[in-house]
Amino acid sequence: MSTIIYPSPVFGPVHSRRLGVSLGINLLPEDGKFCTFDCVYCECGFNKDHRPHRPLPTREEVYTVLEERLKDMHENGPHPDVLTFAGNGEPTLHPEFAGIIEDVVRLRNHYFPEAKISVLSNATQVLKPEVFNALLKVDNNIQKLDTVNPDYIELVDRPTGHYDVQQIIDQLKAFSGHVIIQTMFMTGSTQGKSVDNTTPEFVEPWLKVVQEIKPRQVMIYTIDRETPDHDLRKAGKEVLDRIGEQVREAGFEVSVSY
Repeated sequence: MSTIIYPSPVFGPVHSRRLGVSLGINLLPEDGKFCTFDCVYCECGFNKDHRPHRPLPTREEVYTVLEERLKDMHENGPHPDVLTFAGNGEPTLHPEFAGIIEDVVRLRNHYFPEAKISVLSNATQVLKPEVFNALLKVDNNIQKLDTVNPDYIELVDRPTGHYDVQQIIDQLKAFSGHVIIQTMFMTGSTQGKSVDNTTPEFVEPWLKVVQEIKPRQVMIYTIDRETPDHDLRKAGKEVLDRIGEQVREAGFEVSVSY
């Protein structure tokens, strides 16, 4: 069973397939998952298997540890391409997310002004004004949209609370292009049901919504690490390239990770 749990509040740097040399910022407990999704493909495992017992790091802790790491990287390397909010679940759940974003922007500007700030999010919190406004301040506002099919979302992304995909789509449109859509494509099955979202039945309505959102970029990727459900399968290179070409033909920049 997949059990990649990240240190908190800072980890790495790691090499990201999509972002380059990335210093991770984990606003969640270091001993478990804290997420509004329970995705069957999550590298951190299922929520129920990794309930956290330690508290969230405070805003002050994040600032102190991050500044120490950036000082060291400035003196000794490597220089980061990006500071990435990721880790053990959904980073925008932190009650001080907006203030932490302000702190990280300040530290980035001082130590590595050329580095980008990225947030990897499942989009469940974008309806909150303070989260929405904070995301407008980062360079790469990366929001998940694996499909627009509610049944697939319940089967694969498995929201832990109320989730209205149309409501989320409408809010993604409100970013007015300051958003990157990230989509996991895969095949295989879970609970005896297909999870293949690479077929026209799924791709065409998803692409239509992408055109409505008008993102700055679309990130297409597939399984890269061990998943808690072992019946899932990577989408093939030819399939991902085909979907990527459809996105390009629709007029959007696209990155594809195999």
